[in-house]
Amino acid sequence: MLGYQFSKYNPDENAKSPFQQLLDLFMQLLGFTSGDASEALHWLTQLDKEYKLTNKDYGIGDFIEDLKANGYLKENENDGSYKITAKSEQSIRKRSLEEIFGKLKKARQGNHRTFKTGQGDEPNPEIRPYIYGDALDTIDYTGSLKNAFINHGIENFAIHEDDLEIHETDFKSQTSTVLMIDISHSMILYGEDRITPAKKVAMALSELITTRYPKDTLDIVVFGNDAWQIEMKDLPYLEVGPYHTNTVAGLELAMELLRRRKNPNKQIFMITDGKPTCLKIGNKYYKNAFGIDSKILNRTLNLAGQLRRMKIPVITFMIADDPYLQQFVRDFTEVNGGKAFYSSLNGLGNYIFEDYERNKRKTVR
Repeated sequence: MLGYQFSKYNPDENAKSPFQQLLDLFMQLLGFTSGDASEALHWLTQLDKEYKLTNKDYGIGDFIEDLKANGYLKENENDGSYKITAKSEQSIRKRSLEEIFGKLKKARQGNHRTFKTGQGDEPNPEIRPYIYGDALDTIDYTGSLKNAFINHGIENFAIHEDDLEIHETDFKSQTSTVLMIDISHSMILYGEDRITPAKKVAMALSELITTRYPKDTLDIVVFGNDAWQIEMKDLPYLEVGPYHTNTVAGLELAMELLRRRKNPNKQIFMITDGKPTCLKIGNKYYKNAFGIDSKILNRTLNLAGQLRRMKIPVITFMIADDPYLQQFVRDFTEVNGGKAFYSSLNGLGNYIFEDYERNKRKTVR
């Protein structure tokens, strides 16, 4: 037995460089400033003055120069303003994924398991005889060689089709998801910032799907008085507006996007903190922020039923604890046959990840 070998612990060996330490903080601040690099740098400077983040050898000016040199920041030559680059946008998504889903293990692509076998890409322990048309990469070469030796001997060694064995493979479903994010004014009311955690979860989910499940699709819809689609690169810059909550518009756009997707498995994730308060009728908006308006509620519930008939579940993440608001979510979920989670802001990412990973829905054929 060799035993254990001890060495002196040096805490400075794995310490981050001054640039990396400031970069971590800068990326966090960008989330709160909706991607405004100049404002984030201003906040960083104020924090430096108060908490002495830098020293005489490395200051904020050096950090800005390193940001530009490493492709995180670009400067407008005309007015001297700063803007983050595509590299920064991707870095924010990656950091959001690590922060929320940090315990993820690397997995193969398309890892939405079902209980069926088929022409998937995940071999399982079960073996069966080769059938013409089976993929060559599923052949069990050890078992096939063993069969060839037994059937033909060493002197007349040859491999025939009857000797071949293959691993069964698990079929993996592909999923099309629409993520709906409420950007009504209530997402920043009452002294609570709800949009920043929702935005961070959206960035983490988009990074998760594009890196771990590249065969899946994710469309992102924001809804206030109206609803519109945004790209993944737009997420860091997302802000709330002076909007009511037109849930109907968001659901209609989500339905239209999912109709274009060929995947049989479809779902909608909706992050909201309130009830629907707005409809667009013709070119005019019908708004009622007081109580549950029957006209708005009925349109919303009708869409919930329509989505159920289309076999599209809506998984609602309610980030408000008002029982009055939660009752609307319960009614909506009952009509749709989907799910509802009443989540704190801190637990939002875990709820979405767990539900996406489980994927208990059956394949629609």
